[in-house]
Amino acid sequence: MTQPLVEESTTEAVEPPPAVWAKGLVRRFGKTVAVDNVNLSIARGEFYGLLGQNGAGKTTTIKTIVGLLRPHAGEVGIGEYNTWKNPTEVKARIGVLPEEFNLYERLTGAELLDFTAAMHGLGREEAAVRRDELLELLDLVEAGSKLIADYSRGMRKKVALGAAIIHRPPVLFLDEPFEGVDAVSSRLIRNLLKRAAQNNTTIIFSSHEMHLVEKLCTRIGIMVQGRLTIEDTPIGLMERTGADNVEDAFIAAVGGRASDETSWYGGE
Repeated sequence: MTQPLVEESTTEAVEPPPAVWAKGLVRRFGKTVAVDNVNLSIARGEFYGLLGQNGAGKTTTIKTIVGLLRPHAGEVGIGEYNTWKNPTEVKARIGVLPEEFNLYERLTGAELLDFTAAMHGLGREEAAVRRDELLELLDLVEAGSKLIADYSRGMRKKVALGAAIIHRPPVLFLDEPFEGVDAVSSRLIRNLLKRAAQNNTTIIFSSHEMHLVEKLCTRIGIMVQGRLTIEDTPIGLMERTGADNVEDAFIAAVGGRASDETSWYGGE
């Protein structure tokens, strides 16, 4: 019997895995459960805001996904790779700006970017082009030749962001990127992140700056006592809480309240 030129496919199209995921994630510190059975699925190109009060588990969740803290239960990963089974592949695909960052203070800003580019395998010419572009975009051209030891906190945050994205990772994790940053630097960082998002970079963003979360994020997840309790768009979150803005919606979602009492100052 003559075989058909093209065999009919019997397999269904398989959807690509999410850009960032967690399944049954648990992380403890002693007897304290910091992250409690968190399931997370973030699509490619999303700008995802991970929110919560201090101690809610946001930073711990991020650290387990990027490979800085080993989970006690569950799995985490980037795309098709499990963070703890394929650490090299995961680290090549992510950029991380932690809340507290340790930089090589005896390097200049330009040298730090050169070093980071080399660690990611970029050639010298390409690394130099990207370094100069980032120094320009982050308004660090003059500071690029100065030691990081002499940088302000805002300048350190900007050069750390540059180091996190110089290899153009498809996934970017940002933990409080605007904390301690002046208004001018904040706008520069926002513009750089918007450009990354337009190029289909997946961004996971933890911040207490609710007005920026409202402007930037396409979806929001709220953590309360280690659990991911709500996921919605900014508009959806406001609608479900009856709030006029994301800050009020967040406060309602975590069970907080705003007090108008003035007794502390002796008011009537």
